[in-house]
Amino acid sequence: MAFQSEQHAKAYWREHLRIMFVLSLVWFAVSFGCGIVLVDWLNAIRLGGYKLGFWFAQQGSIYTFVILIFVYARQMGKLDRKYGVHDDE
Repeated sequence: MAFQSEQHAKAYWREHLRIMFVLSLVWFAVSFGCGIVLVDWLNAIRLGGYKLGFWFAQQGSIYTFVILIFVYARQMGKLDRKYGVHDDE
């Protein structure tokens, strides 16, 4: 990875940390918020015969994590191209 300047590198890492923070916040909200904090409220709703709070605790947070992996890869690809440090030929 070769940056044009130290300012370029700092800007890149600042944006990278912002992406990581936002995605971590989403995952925390889904896994902790929906799976633990809001479980009683969500259990009033059924999804495929299961209580929604139970579903989020068992499946929803895992699905969200997998989706966030793809979102992270896409966002980092955009960021790499923006700063000229991509691997595309």
